[in-house]
Amino acid sequence: MTLTPQHDPSTENKYDDASAPAPQDNLVTTQHTLTIDGQAIAYTVTAGTIVLKEETEKKGEEEGASEGEKPRASIFFIAYTRDGVDDPASRPVTFSFNGGPGSSSVWLHLGVLGPRRVLLDDDGFALRPPYKLVDNEASLLDVTDLVFIDPVSTGFSRPAPGEKAKDFHGFTKDIESVGDFIRLYTSRYRRWLSPKFLAGESYGTTRAAGLSGYLQQRHGLWLNGVMLVSSILDFQTADFNPGNDLPHLLFLPTYTATAWYHRRLPADLQAQPLAEVLAQVEAFVMGDYARALLHGSALPSEQRAVIVRQLARFTGLTEDYVERSDLRIEIFRFTKELLRAQRRTVGRLDSRYSGIDRDAAGEHFEFDPSYAAVQGAYTACFNDYVRGDLQFESDLPYEILKGLYQTWSYKEFENQYVNVAETLRKAINMNPHLRVHVANGYYDLATPYFAMAYTFNHLGLDPSLLDNIGMSFYEAGHMMYVHLPSLHKLKAELAGFIRTAAGS
Repeated sequence: MTLTPQHDPSTENKYDDASAPAPQDNLVTTQHTLTIDGQAIAYTVTAGTIVLKEETEKKGEEEGASEGEKPRASIFFIAYTRDGVDDPASRPVTFSFNGGPGSSSVWLHLGVLGPRRVLLDDDGFALRPPYKLVDNEASLLDVTDLVFIDPVSTGFSRPAPGEKAKDFHGFTKDIESVGDFIRLYTSRYRRWLSPKFLAGESYGTTRAAGLSGYLQQRHGLWLNGVMLVSSILDFQTADFNPGNDLPHLLFLPTYTATAWYHRRLPADLQAQPLAEVLAQVEAFVMGDYARALLHGSALPSEQRAVIVRQLARFTGLTEDYVERSDLRIEIFRFTKELLRAQRRTVGRLDSRYSGIDRDAAGEHFEFDPSYAAVQGAYTACFNDYVRGDLQFESDLPYEILKGLYQTWSYKEFENQYVNVAETLRKAINMNPHLRVHVANGYYDLATPYFAMAYTFNHLGLDPSLLDNIGMSFYEAGHMMYVHLPSLHKLKAELAGFIRTAAGS
């Protein structure tokens, strides 16, 4: 998930004390069963922490140096492996994580991939607390083993004593630490000859694209596939800055989908299926709207008036508001403005959700109603599940979402936008068997589907490799799996993708 929680700098280097004892691996295994499509699946869960170390040179009393290992971090993970498999090489394994930056892996884990899921209503809205977990009939455990990874400072993962948490809170160091854990797990559990996959959501897709290159170049670990859920690889497509018109163009189809869902469009558009409406707005974006923004203030007044009317028609906003916004509607203005007359806001992660602010003025909602709707349920269910069913005990708080977004380091991209699409392209060129599936929600205002399409249309792949990329679309938001029909569709898409990419 790409989120912007409050950051607490007082906890940034809480674990810097080098005098604390060195961390040790702490693992617990349990056995369970799950029924998928009438088939009983017995599986083992390994939950706990593995100490991530780096090689060092220690000066001895005599001349020269000796090799040593320095603990860097204690990485929490939960691995699900199917029982009764004689040869691990015959069984795919998927490494999964979410984004933030600063999010634990709980969302993909208890939302779609794992054998248990948080119970919501069929549309994805939380039920009255207390909450509960149910067996996940849409789990991918029937087609792949699963390893859920919490990056440093999320979940129960922490830096080792004497290490600074902030040293892991950046683009490159994050990819290195997660990639090194994947290498370590692959070696310890003898999965080098298994078909290997990554599954990331939101900033986790940024991490996954970076890992596709890092794993190849640093560890010689080549993947069969990468699953990107609510993808962002090129940050220029989502950064609303003066002079950057791309987000204004690429967010418009999701504005339209949102207005259609809340019945704010003109009657003729409202009467059409969503797919037909989106086809019209996409053509407008690629044609008249793009040309208008390219003209800037040189756009003739009569053409500007036409664009104003069209934007109002496709957003559910007034022509006056569109005009005063200079044809450019910023995301948080939209989430506040669309239902302002009803004193409601719409969600960023999933614009089907609506919220209530103290007042109906201003340009930014007080909170994202789509995150508020699921945060409590996922937090309560995971904390009960990990200590109860999985029998892992820790008095540390399980950091569902750590406030790292505002302090995350992108020093590698100074004076430019973050863009890992090129890393993914090169990884596919080097490994032409590497396949990618991208899942997109129509109501996702965090990583809009049309921005994703723009990114992949500009990936620069050779025509012979274009079939390596597959996409699917859902009438839900960023976490499309909270919507029950989308959950089952996503399961079918990802299961088919894994079977194809693994060659099974």
